Amino acid sequence: MHQAAHWEHFEHVADMGVRGFGPTPAEAFSQAALAMTATICEPDSINPRTAVPFELEDDDLDYLLLDWLNALVYEMATRRMLFGRFEVAIEDGQLRATAWGEPVDVARHQPAVEVKGATLTELSVQQIGDQWVAQCVIDV
Repeated sequence: MHQAAHWEHFEHVADMGVRGFGPTPAEAFSQAALAMTATICEPDSINPRTAVPFELEDDDLDYLLLDWLNALVYEMATRRMLFGRFEVAIEDGQLRATAWGEPVDVARHQPAVEVKGATLTELSVQQIGDQWVAQCVIDV
């Protein structure tokens, strides 16, 4: 049975684990990014009106996930934006993605935490059955 792409949080001592699921690594990466956003605020509260492109490269999917999430953290911090929609394509170690979002509106978004970065802790991208799982712990 094929499961729909989705995301979830998992418990970790001091920080927060994020895990994305999907039928492809790219969809799992997109869902991991959504899980990271959901640690900050409700993703549905973000108006996806501004597109930000990303191009990253790493032959190791684990490190590509780490680079992807940290690139998002960097863009959120420097642009003072939140992202609520993601399209990711991965081919031959190249990630091309677009994240859509808007400037932080504290009253509307009510950010709970600030994500400082993705870490190597529990970093893993693997296929389990017909699902890809992309996960790591983020420093909040």
